[in-house]
Amino acid sequence: MHVAYTEIDPRTDADEIVAFLTGNSFPFHGRTSYTPAQARESVAGGRFRSDDHLGFWIDADGQRVGLAVLDDLEDLAGGGNPVFDLRLDERFRGQGLGVPILKELTALVFNRFPGVARFEGQTREDNIAMRTVMLRAGFIKEAHYREGWPVEGGEPKASVAYAILRRDWRTGTTTTFVWEDLVV
Repeated sequence: MHVAYTEIDPRTDADEIVAFLTGNSFPFHGRTSYTPAQARESVAGGRFRSDDHLGFWIDADGQRVGLAVLDDLEDLAGGGNPVFDLRLDERFRGQGLGVPILKELTALVFNRFPGVARFEGQTREDNIAMRTVMLRAGFIKEAHYREGWPVEGGEPKASVAYAILRRDWRTGTTTTFVWEDLVV
């Protein structure tokens, strides 16, 4: 499978972004659905291009399948780490695209930002598909924030954080650690 990323240009892509966001549901995200006004506000507010965010269209084998946004880019100069927001079109979910998409996004980050040592992602504890994708793409679980993910109309879920190190990406290995390293 060939995966390609194209930078989003909010000036020319606004209508396509709005159509994507309003035409899909995102059950494991903070905002699960968008009205046209909310989507346009997100575009105008810099969600897809600003000093802190950079959005990309995702194409797989020539078909537009989703979008990704890199967040926390303002922190990179101080040694911070980008975090990703990945959204697939409903028609393409469950088809095995997640791992190659995330691996290609990881390569994009480490190639584009040579000073980045870690690349991070978070999801809800019940998003087993995404958690599995992250593990298969070489990420490792680093945190489990109990009741850290607000849920529209429901009880909060845990937020689970994963990351990959540049050296692990480069070598194809996974650096692990001991979870319970302190005994009291």
